[in-house]
Amino acid sequence: MSDKQLDPDFRAAQHLAATGDIGAEVAALAQPMIDSNETTGLVVGVLTPDGKRQFFGFGTTHQDGGHQPDGQTLFAVGSLSKGFLAATTSVLVQEGVLGWDETLATLLPASVPLSEDAKRITLRQLVTHTAGLPRQPMTERTLLYFVEYLFTGKSFYRHFDRAYLLEYLSTFKKHHGGVPQYSNIGYGVLGYVLELKTGKKVDALVHEKVLDPLRLHRTGYVPEKLPGYGERALGHAGDQPKFIRRGELVPDWQFTDIMSGSAALYSNASDLLAYANAHLASTGSGVLDAGLRDTLKVQFEREREAAASAWFVDDIDGHRIAHQIGLVAGYTAYIGIDEQTRTAVVVLQNNFNWTDRIGHRLLLRMAQAKNFNSKHLQR
Repeated sequence: MSDKQLDPDFRAAQHLAATGDIGAEVAALAQPMIDSNETTGLVVGVLTPDGKRQFFGFGTTHQDGGHQPDGQTLFAVGSLSKGFLAATTSVLVQEGVLGWDETLATLLPASVPLSEDAKRITLRQLVTHTAGLPRQPMTERTLLYFVEYLFTGKSFYRHFDRAYLLEYLSTFKKHHGGVPQYSNIGYGVLGYVLELKTGKKVDALVHEKVLDPLRLHRTGYVPEKLPGYGERALGHAGDQPKFIRRGELVPDWQFTDIMSGSAALYSNASDLLAYANAHLASTGSGVLDAGLRDTLKVQFEREREAAASAWFVDDIDGHRIAHQIGLVAGYTAYIGIDEQTRTAVVVLQNNFNWTDRIGHRLLLRMAQAKNFNSKHLQR
């Protein structure tokens, strides 16, 4: 027997091909995370090759009077917000409002002081994390807030307002030219650019260009106004904050206007899976279809985490998986798409955990299962 045949994922894919029981595969990956108290609750949404959408909930929304989450349960999704902002940007490019190679020198008012390196940053570089901007400026104040976060869970982004980020751009020096370097503040700047060019706030823009056309009515920046807010999943400590016991409740984060497009969205697995499916199937809007497809195009090629627009693309066993991960307060979110098999997976947890072991593995198992079935039909 080959090493590949001994691989548990390979055997799981064979089992899936034989039974078609995606629920059993999800449970095998998700239930151990609940049983070990790694996460308090989680929801997995799966788009299978036949076009069906299924949702599986585990654990609880919170330990004191909570309920098992499902496809409609609201979670904070952190940096999955960037995907919606990148999609909105892409639609605006399709409409001719913006151009990918426009620079901050022309996108921002002449009254905004920019360093020479900041002036050359393009719209394309902002959406692909290749502008050379850091995840966040690690100033003395940021470091102080981060240490506080480790003990309290309070946001260490709360001082990143418009004035703060624009002042940072006035002295910015590029250190990683052209190479992807994940940047939360880059998407803050991107949101500000969109507001200037359209005269509309990020919230209104994302709704107009993406959320409303796709009828994603349980996704938005003001969670209190979303259906199901009272029954939402509450955020818990996980791998972080370091000095809060795993499973303890942590405070929700609030974001300044300029940072909201980077990480402030709330959503559920049902809306997110519909959003993923819109990248694979026609939405009925040519401009939106073109915009969503364009976000999946790799701009910086490499085997792992090749950079597209908000998406990163991994090449694993011949399959290219586009994915995004969101980490915020007490939540972890994952969305992944395999264009070749036309499958997608969403995983939402109400604990902050660095590693998502479910998303990629489930996509690969479905891809291998489809290959097994195709070979069987050819015999």
